[in-house]
Amino acid sequence: MARKKIALIGAGAIGGTMAHLCALKGLGDVVLYDVIDGLPQGKALDLLQSAPIENFDIQVTGTTKYEDIAGADVCIVTAGIVRKPGMSRDDLLGTNAKIMRQVAEGIKTHAPNSLVIVITNPLDAMVTLTKRVTGFPKNRVVGQSVLGGHGDEMVPVRSSCQVSGVSIGKFISAKRLDEIEARVRNAGGEIVALLKTGSAFYAPASAAIRMAGAYLHDKKEILPCAAYLEGEYGIHGQYFCVPVLIGAGGVEKVVEMELSPGEKKALEESLAHVKDLVQAMDKLLASK
Repeated sequence: MARKKIALIGAGAIGGTMAHLCALKGLGDVVLYDVIDGLPQGKALDLLQSAPIENFDIQVTGTTKYEDIAGADVCIVTAGIVRKPGMSRDDLLGTNAKIMRQVAEGIKTHAPNSLVIVITNPLDAMVTLTKRVTGFPKNRVVGQSVLGGHGDEMVPVRSSCQVSGVSIGKFISAKRLDEIEARVRNAGGEIVALLKTGSAFYAPASAAIRMAGAYLHDKKEILPCAAYLEGEYGIHGQYFCVPVLIGAGGVEKVVEMELSPGEKKALEESLAHVKDLVQAMDKLLASK
């Protein structure tokens, strides 16, 4: 039985980490793509030299040619510039939209049957653009994310958080939960401020590989993702981050959660920001 093929578009910190995870988990053969000649080839060779030590036998290839992703079962996209201190995810919009349009064309041409997982920021706009350019069905274009907008507008659903069936509010004070939620919302910015020259890569890589594994192994796993909604949560024709069931059919189902009035309001505010972001992207692309 042929092994699965995973194309990682962008061989930076996240791409390299995902390639390593794919190798350690035996998820499938990996193609690392990047526009910087030498970067994907060097990382691929480094990984292959660790194979006898870690005892894996998957193939890892580095390339600057989109043709080499041909036949990929999954394409995970991290290509684009990363956040630096003082930048929001939205600040990346113009540059990364241009890059994403080229990436989506490459995937459309060479891996037309793949599941596409988008990590590039600003996530909500980039996954929207990817679906438009590829023309892939909604179940095969998904963004790695949380509930609500991907960023400071994420929406914690405290009402559904339980420990052994008991509400989390019975164990932790409301004040402490507020502090935890605030830190989670700003976690990406906190990491950027500490690193100074980059952004998070271990956690995003792990999350994306878990999504890929759920698809490749038909796990029917419920994960928070940016999915295209057509009426769910009262949202129509918009990518938005919600719980979804991922299996061999890609995004097989959107899971609708019961939300408190406060959570519904927060979700509406987050949606408004996502819509503004997509509109801003459209204006930028139209002006080029």
